[in-house]
Amino acid sequence: MPETTRSTIQDLLPQTTDSVEATMALGARIVNMLAPGAVLALYGDLGSGKTHFAKGVARGLGLRPAEVRSPTFTILSVHEEGKHPLYHFDAYRVQTPDEFVELGFETYVHGEGITCIEWAGRVAPLLPPDTVHLQFHHVAPSRRRVTLGAPDASDDETPQA
Repeated sequence: MPETTRSTIQDLLPQTTDSVEATMALGARIVNMLAPGAVLALYGDLGSGKTHFAKGVARGLGLRPAEVRSPTFTILSVHEEGKHPLYHFDAYRVQTPDEFVELGFETYVHGEGITCIEWAGRVAPLLPPDTVHLQFHHVAPSRRRVTLGAPDASDDETPQA
């Protein structure tokens, strides 16, 4: 990813959002700074805003956000109606990175769309070097803090109910 793109995203983050709409707006702003083929790795606890951010990414691509749902049970949802495809992965139920490979992950992640991966820590060895890593944190019941960068290796991203 070009350094100018990273610098622009760095200028936006960290950011605290105070509503679902604000989290979605952040996703739309960030996706418009990315080139086709970009990968967004999303980290955070349940309910921290990852899926609403992905809905914003969809909006930024010209897709209807309502069409984007957490793909926890399907693991992958493909949305091709926008200006670029959106490949929305959810690794919540993935036991090993090999499961992602079996889904054709390599084909999607090197495609012409934008790839969003929720629970990305579970498939970290598969992520391309230019992946944009975003962490989502609960600040208050309706507030989320979004920061740039992957969690420390010591942080466990095992889903907590």
